[in-house]
Amino acid sequence: MPRLPRRSLVACVGALPLAWVFSRHLRAEATPLVPDPDGILDLLEGFSYTILQRRFADMDDGYRVPDKCDGMACFDGTPTADGRATLVLMRNHELEGNQIALGPCKDGQAPPAEAYNRNAPGGVTRLVLDRETLEPLSSNLVLTGTLRNCSGGLSPWGWLSCEEIVIDGHGYVFVCRTDAATVQPAKPIRGYGRFRHEAAHVDPSTHIAYLTEDEPVSALYRFVPRGADPFDGTLQAMAVKRAPRASLTNMEIGQRLDVAWVPVDDPEGTSVRVGDQARALGAAVVVRGEGLWLHDDAVYFCATEGGPFGAGQIFKLHPEGDEGVLELVAIGSSPDLLRCPDNIAVHPDGGIVVAEDGPGGDCLRGIDVDGRPFDFARNVKSDGELAGVCFDPSGSVMFVNLYEEGLTLAIRGPVRSLFSAKG
Repeated sequence: MPRLPRRSLVACVGALPLAWVFSRHLRAEATPLVPDPDGILDLLEGFSYTILQRRFADMDDGYRVPDKCDGMACFDGTPTADGRATLVLMRNHELEGNQIALGPCKDGQAPPAEAYNRNAPGGVTRLVLDRETLEPLSSNLVLTGTLRNCSGGLSPWGWLSCEEIVIDGHGYVFVCRTDAATVQPAKPIRGYGRFRHEAAHVDPSTHIAYLTEDEPVSALYRFVPRGADPFDGTLQAMAVKRAPRASLTNMEIGQRLDVAWVPVDDPEGTSVRVGDQARALGAAVVVRGEGLWLHDDAVYFCATEGGPFGAGQIFKLHPEGDEGVLELVAIGSSPDLLRCPDNIAVHPDGGIVVAEDGPGGDCLRGIDVDGRPFDFARNVKSDGELAGVCFDPSGSVMFVNLYEEGLTLAIRGPVRSLFSAKG
């Protein structure tokens, strides 16, 4: 793969603080996390967590919470009958076809008629909380019959749930209503392509969707609607100008690259895989694209095993019409700094939180808007990953899943001040 072209670094002012601390290891001595007496999640001093729900707990629709809770997002909900404001957590469950026993059906219970595939246990659950107290008010199955629902993202139409698999009938992104109090028929968005989807996020002003692909050799995609129908359009892959099939793993901190988009003519991958089509036209190579989030007209995304150390990268894309500028803002180089960034979420005030998925001892790493990294939480229950990290719409509460333990947690404390410019 060709070497990347260099651009002047004069314009990278916004990235320099973050770039400096990650590349030079000039990080202030870490504030130690407070050991959790229950041995689940160590946190910064001043923060606490509440277990909202556990795997296999009964839900209000007669099903149970499936195992392997993964990608997640928080939405404003509708008020209750007695006027209480609510939040809605939409949560993926990354289950394989041979894991029916870990799915939403209890012993002897038949899958619902709405199941996309009756032999597939993956899907999405919905958890409604009291906005003030975070008391769980109800929970139910929204989507079932899918496979390996890994991550997803926000859209004007609700939660996007992504299948990280490509087999017959599977490999799609599904849109799930956040107000669905019962399981719904599956709604795959075929225009978003059939590949090993990881994350997806739709720009509400343009309805352009950005998507990552969890493959060792992957691409960053976008879907551009043709007209009023947001699901009728063109799937495209990002390419570096003047450097066909450039590997982004070679990028340097602060480096900025001009990018454009190449079309994927067969998003279903009928005869040629979507990624192979993209690279044949010069798409840039991302090493395991995973978490993705839109904030202030920029697209943040992770390459979990990218970079010279194979420990991950965080990119920031500035779309500019049919082109754009890509910059690298962080490289994983040490377990004490950043390792295998997976899920990513941007706080409403601009700070970043990243959930790691590495070989044990995974953390939530925070990055404030001044580019300062810090440890926020550590999974001490097991070597399992932290997943689904997200904030409520006000930015006052953080939520996260413990994937192997099947736990969904709410984290409270001075979240807003920590992830703001004053943090």
